[in-house]
Amino acid sequence: MKALILEHYGSPFIIKNIDLPAPKNNEILVQVKAASVNPLDTKIKSGQAGHAKTELPAILGIDMAGVVVGVGKDVVKFKTGDEVYGMTGGIAGVQGSLAEYAAVDADLIALKPKNLTMREVAAIPLGFITAWEGLVDRARIDQHKTVLIHGGSGGVGHIAVQIAVAKGAKVFATDRPSKKELIESFGATFIDFTSESVEDYVSKHSDDEGFDIVLDTVGGPTLDASFKAVKVYVGHAVSILGWGTHSIAPLSFRGGTYSGVFTLLPLITGKHRAHHGEIMSEATAMIEAGKLTPIIDPTGYSFETIEEAYKAVIDGTSNGKVIVNI
Repeated sequence: MKALILEHYGSPFIIKNIDLPAPKNNEILVQVKAASVNPLDTKIKSGQAGHAKTELPAILGIDMAGVVVGVGKDVVKFKTGDEVYGMTGGIAGVQGSLAEYAAVDADLIALKPKNLTMREVAAIPLGFITAWEGLVDRARIDQHKTVLIHGGSGGVGHIAVQIAVAKGAKVFATDRPSKKELIESFGATFIDFTSESVEDYVSKHSDDEGFDIVLDTVGGPTLDASFKAVKVYVGHAVSILGWGTHSIAPLSFRGGTYSGVFTLLPLITGKHRAHHGEIMSEATAMIEAGKLTPIIDPTGYSFETIEEAYKAVIDGTSNGKVIVNI
């Protein structure tokens, strides 16, 4: 099969012909149809993501969509011909999706939604799993909660907004003015963080009480702002980028709590992988119910133009998730 190989951090991918992988116990062989390029993928390629435990040479690509063409021993949930998707590799020595075929752990995947294309569903896994772990697993979102999502139009943010709305919560999302229409189209109230301080929008939208759940998808100063925005006594802040040094005093003074999300743990440790498959099944149900729509960049990338795909993500010139056709 053909695959994109990264031999050195910061260097271009090399297209190589390598042996077809054979599925082991509880693995399936997937003919990959599409892969996405996340900001994390670009950091891994440049050597700026030590937490991903990448081992070179490597086949990168975290998100995958494709067709099952082989089934290993003990696999009962999938059969040849099934269309599937998931967050399946590209880190910690696990083969990624930038190849014509991949042997993937059956616990990590779910059946593809019938109403979206392979390109569209390849945009879902990392963002959906991250948002679900933050809002559902950590913050226990329900229809009685008020939710503030920082970065509501981003790769994780736009999915988080849609999950929160689908759960019946009252949803607010911060972003730049140019994203107002998009965020409102998902059913959330837009907040312009460039013109309103934390104190301003907490006062305006919560009568100075704060929000039940605050999801930070940006990190840095935005996480500090999140601590100031949680509801007094019962508020919970969640961050997908809580890696810096922060003062928790503002959170403590409001009697709030905090959780961190590290979506890569099951791939790195091998533990709790089945839960990722369960989350992907939740994504399929939401999509087929018409409650989740990914934002896809219309440009068609390929093995030959992979460097352009990564550059579009790094430069921020893409209009939605960048997808590579395999």
